[in-house]
Amino acid sequence: MTTIINANSTGIVETVDNSGILQIQTGGTAAMTIGTDQNITCNSTGAITVPVGTTAQRPSSAVNGMIRYNSSYSTTEAYVAGAWTAFGGSYTYTVNYLVVAGGGGGGSGVSGASNGGGGGAGGFQTGALSVTVGSSNTVTIGAGGAGGSGSGGAAGVGGSSVFASITSIGGGNGGVTSGQAGGNGGSGAGGAGYNGAPGSGGTGTSGQGSNGGGGSGNGAGGGGGGASAAGQAATVSFPNGGYGGDGTASSLSGSSVTYAGGGGGGSNTGGSAGGAGGAGGGGNGGFTSAAVAGTTNRGSGGGGGTNAAGGISGAAGGSGIVIISYAGAQRGTGGTVTSSGGNTIHTFTSSGTYTA
Repeated sequence: MTTIINANSTGIVETVDNSGILQIQTGGTAAMTIGTDQNITCNSTGAITVPVGTTAQRPSSAVNGMIRYNSSYSTTEAYVAGAWTAFGGSYTYTVNYLVVAGGGGGGSGVSGASNGGGGGAGGFQTGALSVTVGSSNTVTIGAGGAGGSGSGGAAGVGGSSVFASITSIGGGNGGVTSGQAGGNGGSGAGGAGYNGAPGSGGTGTSGQGSNGGGGSGNGAGGGGGGASAAGQAATVSFPNGGYGGDGTASSLSGSSVTYAGGGGGGSNTGGSAGGAGGAGGGGNGGFTSAAVAGTTNRGSGGGGGTNAAGGISGAAGGSGIVIISYAGAQRGTGGTVTSSGGNTIHTFTSSGTYTA
């Protein structure tokens, strides 16, 4: 049995039998043993603390076998075969995202018969996602749906927006002809108004938007749904077009902006007004003037058209947007790059690629 020179020692100790075995002791207890084969054995239940630093603080002349903790990526890494390699195989970091799809177009009026429903807002999603360093992540910006053109022209649905694995669904298209329901989408669109046979509101996508409001039996169109509130149903006792549902605010761009408001439903001179668009850029419904388009890069729905002369067509929905934000200095590329509050922000208003 190996004995120790000083059983109460603290420091580097050689065994008394001159075997060449060294130990690092604390209070006579071996914490580490170095054998004659130069293998090192840790004898305690503690841990070894390796150097900690950012990617920029890596050793300038690294050699194979170096180990350190990379605080930029929150992972332990080793220098292997001439390159730094993360334990586990790849480096990742977390980004926050906002993905808003294109808003749906407002339905057109039908001369002397019905008023169009407001377009539904594009789907709204925000959250966090882990990305791998060097990976290419698709970014698609959904276009706004076309407004219904002329008397009874069909409205278009909004285009979906994509970031990596996240897809937000385009807004539904506003109802047009007698009894036509609003389209389904990220948020549902408003149904067409028609005497005796109004259209119902479209259905929104769970976690992305709200339902649209139904049209009324006196001809007013329903409001399109928004990210945080359903579109208002038009009623006989409330002859305005239904109001668009409100959108949702996000500060990911560095300031608070509200996105994805629903479009207002159309009305005519027998009513009081076209429905107001929802907060977040939703377009107003037509009344004595033309319907108003949804705001560009807000994913808002277009206003529904009126059946009065000169304002029959519905208005287009607004295009979508993708925003990616993370703490610290710039790591990725793609989009328009800005900084705010210690975060780097990539804003996409057209399709492209985010390279992490």
